[in-house]
Amino acid sequence: MNVGIIGSGGREHAICYTLNKSKKVTEIFCFPGNAGTSFIATNVSLDPDNFSELEKYCLEKNIKMLVVGPEKPLVNGIVNHFKGKSIRIFGPDKISSKLEGSKIFTKKICQKKNIPTSNFKICESLNESLDYLKNSYFPIVIKADGLASGKGVYICKNFNEAKMASEEIFNGKFGVANQILIEEFLDGEEMSYFVVTDGKNYKFFGSAQDHKRVGEGDTGKNTGGMGCYSPSRLLNDHLEQKIKTKIIEPTLNAINDHGGNYKGFLYVGLMIKNGEPFLIEFNVRMGDPECQTILPTLNTDLIDILISCCDGTLNQLKINFSNSKSVCVVLCSKGYPEKFKKNIEIKNLEQLKPLKNQNIFHAGTLKIKTKIFSNGGRVLNFVSISDNFLRSRNETINLIKKLDWKNGYYRGDIGHKVIKI
Repeated sequence: MNVGIIGSGGREHAICYTLNKSKKVTEIFCFPGNAGTSFIATNVSLDPDNFSELEKYCLEKNIKMLVVGPEKPLVNGIVNHFKGKSIRIFGPDKISSKLEGSKIFTKKICQKKNIPTSNFKICESLNESLDYLKNSYFPIVIKADGLASGKGVYICKNFNEAKMASEEIFNGKFGVANQILIEEFLDGEEMSYFVVTDGKNYKFFGSAQDHKRVGEGDTGKNTGGMGCYSPSRLLNDHLEQKIKTKIIEPTLNAINDHGGNYKGFLYVGLMIKNGEPFLIEFNVRMGDPECQTILPTLNTDLIDILISCCDGTLNQLKINFSNSKSVCVVLCSKGYPEKFKKNIEIKNLEQLKPLKNQNIFHAGTLKIKTKIFSNGGRVLNFVSISDNFLRSRNETINLIKKLDWKNGYYRGDIGHKVIKI
């Protein structure tokens, strides 16, 4: 089977790498891919938001399965475009994708279905938000309603910070804003929980803990993710049952009530407080870098999972993971998440020799002839799996240190809550 993958990040390289191991996959095409995917797939410089051109190319190359990595095409309705056509597409439809496309849509579902989440206020103007904030307790959380590449969330310690956040959102930092979401700050420990669903059934697809802050000790600005470990230290059978019955099942039921058809990965971002799960957010795709952390532990053929979801037969498939401890450290361009330089050569990347238990997944990279250059804020993902988290992290960092690229930086404390030295 020929497979197409939409996206250009570390998540998409990890998906590409995992599918490439399957004997059932003949050829892989990436739209547009990155330097890493170019070694195992055909990169296609085609705008994936042009659904008609994408469909035409898929028909020409006999692509029978499309996997949508990032959120934007999903929110824009790519799955609806391919509905009823000869090409399977893995991902939720436009209605279902509103779970990520609109934080306010999700909060209203939580309210209706009694899903545990933080208390919140929807404000439709800057003045309304400032009036509300004057009588609020701090810290408080302010969120842009729509897509913001993981950067539209502000944790504000006082009124002045909250005022600045509100102004930035209403002034269009993340696009036109008619509403913002103000939330109670939940104090606890975060966890990422994943399922895969065919619209009727769902199955567990890993857990992890991401590290969003740019600095060690979870300090500094929010990023798209500086690293991750899996599985989460917080997950146990009792907590998992609560996540399923209190959050996942009522959400999927609500999507069905809205006329949606959710087929794909569902990322459940949680705050665990006193053993209770509270929903922070949904993503309608695998997380990044969680995907790069979890997929190396998957024992089941990924293409079988994708097909079963598209065909509505997930209940017939058993999904197995190894018991390994996985750690991913993201190597970023200096300056990220603020201004950073692009197009800086990474000199000896191809000479690195990862061990059998290691992977290097490209994110913001570009290949020009035989050379590889940085092309984004998050550039490379280094992943190791072993029987314990400390060994996995040490082996990951040792591999990074062999790289000849002085423009990069990384957090050396990924997994600090689970690794006690």
